[in-house]
Amino acid sequence: MSLYRKLAGSMLLGLATAGIAHAQSPTPAAAPVNDPAISNPAGTDPYLWLEDVLGEKSLAWVRQHNAVSVKELEGQPGFPALQARLKTILNSKERIPYVSKNGEYYYNFWRDAQHVRGIWRRTTLAQFQTPNPAWETVIDLDQLAASENENWVWAGASCLYPKGERCLISLSRGGGDASVVREYDVAKRAFVEGGFSLPEAKGSASWIDQDTLFVSTDFGPGSMTSSGYPRIIKQWQRGTPLAQAQTLYEAKPEDMSAGAYKDFTPGHEHQFIERQIDFYSGEMFLRDGASLKKVPKPDDATAFTVRDQLLITLRSAWTVNGKTYPQGALLATDFNAFMQGKQDLEVLYAPTATSSLDNVTATKSAILITELDKVKNRITELRHVNGKWQRRAVDAPKLGTLAVSALDHVDSDQYFLTVTDFLNPTTLYLGTANNDQRTKIKSLPAYFDASPYKVEQFESTSKDGTKVPYFLIMNKKTKFDGSNPTVLYGYGGFEVSLKPNYSGIIGEAWLNKGGVYALANIRGGGEFGPRWHQAALKENRQHAYDDFISVAQDLITRKVSSPRHLGIMGGSNGGLLTGAVLVQRPDLFNAVVSQVPLLDMRRYNKLLAGASWMGEYGDPDVPEQWAYISKYSPYQNVSKDKKYPRTLFTTSTRDDRVHPGHARKMVAKMEAQGHDVLYWENTEGGHAGAANNDQQALMWALTYTFLLEQLK
Repeated sequence: MSLYRKLAGSMLLGLATAGIAHAQSPTPAAAPVNDPAISNPAGTDPYLWLEDVLGEKSLAWVRQHNAVSVKELEGQPGFPALQARLKTILNSKERIPYVSKNGEYYYNFWRDAQHVRGIWRRTTLAQFQTPNPAWETVIDLDQLAASENENWVWAGASCLYPKGERCLISLSRGGGDASVVREYDVAKRAFVEGGFSLPEAKGSASWIDQDTLFVSTDFGPGSMTSSGYPRIIKQWQRGTPLAQAQTLYEAKPEDMSAGAYKDFTPGHEHQFIERQIDFYSGEMFLRDGASLKKVPKPDDATAFTVRDQLLITLRSAWTVNGKTYPQGALLATDFNAFMQGKQDLEVLYAPTATSSLDNVTATKSAILITELDKVKNRITELRHVNGKWQRRAVDAPKLGTLAVSALDHVDSDQYFLTVTDFLNPTTLYLGTANNDQRTKIKSLPAYFDASPYKVEQFESTSKDGTKVPYFLIMNKKTKFDGSNPTVLYGYGGFEVSLKPNYSGIIGEAWLNKGGVYALANIRGGGEFGPRWHQAALKENRQHAYDDFISVAQDLITRKVSSPRHLGIMGGSNGGLLTGAVLVQRPDLFNAVVSQVPLLDMRRYNKLLAGASWMGEYGDPDVPEQWAYISKYSPYQNVSKDKKYPRTLFTTSTRDDRVHPGHARKMVAKMEAQGHDVLYWENTEGGHAGAANNDQQALMWALTYTFLLEQLK
């Protein structure tokens, strides 16, 4: 899998696992800034020193602020019970152990109270379908961390297809994106002595065969892009030094990244190299011996092979041979013919005004398309038979969120179907292509009594007249009298869709405390496909903020809540959202939670992975682009002359994606201006904000205690 595919959805918080949306990834944190100095000799930013992540002065500031926040929030009467309950939910042994197939076994990474760092374990499909599967532990991360005296956090495994006997294990120090990669022998339960091993870096390695890898990593000076990701792809042969690996491709320093992977489908084995120009455009090359042949797709389209077919998803309309294919469409074509210049394209999916392509999954003989229509999913199955595409609607639940995952796209037509919504515990089914009969495998317990609650979907009208949908979860007896403590959650970026999702954390920490929860589907997200996302790109970013403001105003107009009882929350790009709306419309809210946020948009592209997001926000070093960025950048627009709602900023020292300096500097500036803010920085956790379940429980207990005290 390419680095881009891993990152494409990952701007959405991993901390949302306990929130409302699922997402998911240290360079040594002592030197994280892509900037020659942080001493601020010019005096333009008095808080630039807070960008020194592990500087003693910075950490002393962090410790001081953490102590103040923890003392206040942990001192609230309900805090100990809430933290304990959230810890019970997060460590519950009744959680669904999602699995992925490697060889004959199904693997799962699991954390609980006994396995704080976690265990990587496996079982058979037959066992997985039983109420209490028999698991074999393959790697115990707690034991490994103790024996090696390292702060290891699991970062994933990539196993050699088809047997899965050798795996590339990624381990992060403290939970950041950067990781070490080490080859593991599953049968021997041991790392391979003298095997493949990569030092800590942001990058990736993937199998070509048992003795050969694609490698993209930090090869030394000049080998990384301005975004901090690898730009060089090499082929590394077993038994040779990494320094002697063969260079296959070099992206430009100003590109986002480069990656490579192999399609292992027998009879259709291909090797691909990808140049990711920015978050939304890239080139794809087929490796044929010593040559690379460009796949002739639009730069802003994504493509992948499924047996003899190439599937292409369009971010923009594409005119081919006089025919225009619409933005958001999914196209199919014979791969070999396409590479030879033929352009016979067939539309497998075309969006409508209310629908968009949500996901595509391939099984051995079928393709399953998940569509999003008015933020509700449905599934269509397609089969390529005798050169023709056949399609049928899959009989699946009509409400809520549906997620399809193939067990083995080469050898099996079976797939997992996850069904979830706000009030019904998430359920996992086992299905088979060309058959609507499914077996219920696992289901979450009811972490809270959902019977008192209901879900409704409303629309607000944004500043330019655009209709913006949002979900409302509330007690059936809720009176629209303006007195309800209400949290409005949003994201609005990177084509990420916020969909209904069951959360025991929200149920226990908010709904059961009398709160109302609102989820906004604003522009910048992917709820209505590329057009919805692109409507809030760069110079149009304000549309996302106007949409969010319109939802808040609608909640007030309907008397669901009022400015006294209304709060907002968001993380990462959503932290920027809440920060921007905080400074633009402080009159609408009484509490703001901004998690691992971007806030200083003047310098964001110089901090960690920030340069990779210029396709989303623009380049602040270009005067014409800074002209529009500067109008919403929270750090530049916060003012001592305005009264702001009380705000809690949270971040992580080990976040090597969004720099903790954003939140640190914003708090320092707001305090200097006399505003009332709280700050909490976890010393681990990466971009997810927490590295284990206990840290998650603490983070969410602090967050919801703050909101409840402010909005009750």
